Amino acid sequence: MEQIEQFIGILYRIYSYMIIIYVLMSWLPAVKESFVGEMLGKLVEPYLKPFRRFIPPIGGMIDISPIVAYFALGFVVRGLLAVLSIVF
Repeated sequence: MEQIEQFIGILYRIYSYMIIIYVLMSWLPAVKESFVGEMLGKLVEPYLKPFRRFIPPIGGMIDISPIVAYFALGFVVRGLLAVLSIVF
């Protein structure tokens, strides 16, 4: 059971870092268009897209949907770990 929790924790940290790096790379268009930027976009953008659909940018410029998506991912992981601890 502990191994499953550790695995989920590792996946959560990796994906969280990917979200943060992708958001930071979006501030630098030349870097975002690189191979790494495109690869991160393909992995992160499907998760961010539903949040962007429902959360409009503040003032037309500031996109807070990645922040909400980051916290939502944390809540989902904590819930999953809680359910797993009850089941096992």
